[in-house]
Amino acid sequence: MVLKQIMRRLGRAQAAMAVQKPSNQPPGMALALQGGGSLGAFTWGVLDRLLDEPGFAPVRLSGASAGAVNAVAFASGWAKGGVPGARDALDRVWRRVGECGVGALGFCPTWANNGITQAVNSAAFAMATRLFSPYSLNPLGFNPLRSILVEEVDFAALTLPTAPALLISATRVRDGQPHLFGNAAISVDSLLASTTLPTLHQAVEIEGEAYWDGGYTLNPPIRALLDGSAVGTLLVVQAMANCTHDTPRTAAAIRERLNQITFSRPLEAEMELVREVLKRGEGPEQLDLLSIDPQDPTLGDLNGLRIDMEYLLTLKAHGRAQAADWINGAARPTA
Repeated sequence: MVLKQIMRRLGRAQAAMAVQKPSNQPPGMALALQGGGSLGAFTWGVLDRLLDEPGFAPVRLSGASAGAVNAVAFASGWAKGGVPGARDALDRVWRRVGECGVGALGFCPTWANNGITQAVNSAAFAMATRLFSPYSLNPLGFNPLRSILVEEVDFAALTLPTAPALLISATRVRDGQPHLFGNAAISVDSLLASTTLPTLHQAVEIEGEAYWDGGYTLNPPIRALLDGSAVGTLLVVQAMANCTHDTPRTAAAIRERLNQITFSRPLEAEMELVREVLKRGEGPEQLDLLSIDPQDPTLGDLNGLRIDMEYLLTLKAHGRAQAADWINGAARPTA
């Protein structure tokens, strides 16, 4: 019941805020949200369940790719409307993704102006992305996620005093190094940069620098969340499974497994850095990893490219269930 204890402590601190100095308040909670395509709907469910807890108020969030979308939607909604605002912002973004069906979050683009109208995880589309670059297939740089983010996320709210601290990652094309965007630098362009898979969309240019998906280098940023005031609990939400019990044999399963390996390595490297900090007696009081369960029969074969509302809501429900187990101390994975 560690989270509930933290919530009670935070509630007492908020009630006494008028007479307490910030240094006397209990350490806050930080959330690191991994990307994973449509599997980010799992994290949507985790956040939705955490918002049910009285006193839940993360002081810092980080994310990459779909995790960055979750973090930014959460923070912008929280800044303007607290718990209801955060929940509503997440719901609006993900329901728009499900309504879009294709193209959202940069996974399966529908490029109507290029005559490509149905290209959802098909063999023809997979072959096209291997033979042609997005600069040829999509020369106008059409990305349906842009309109969703512009219409559903209030980026200006990220600079309000009520907004939690944010870090989202993107990968610099020039040298392959990660780049972190903080609250003041987070815009629709930097968020799109964090979600841009190079085989599907053109690189996003910001101030003359080209960026690709942040999942290649920091998925998500974790070590950086420890900078600044003390963090009581650091919860890492893993949307992509990094292990399997079966050898994939179909082309789609092989591609999915390769994606899992590629996008899980940065998380494992970051976790190792945090473990070293903990060994020195520094860092958070508690480090936990809350992960999607690939063996859950309700999920079927995990597919980060599948985008339909039924699948997204199934992932959300799984995320809520996993978060409830974590809050209640049941079946809790060790970080």
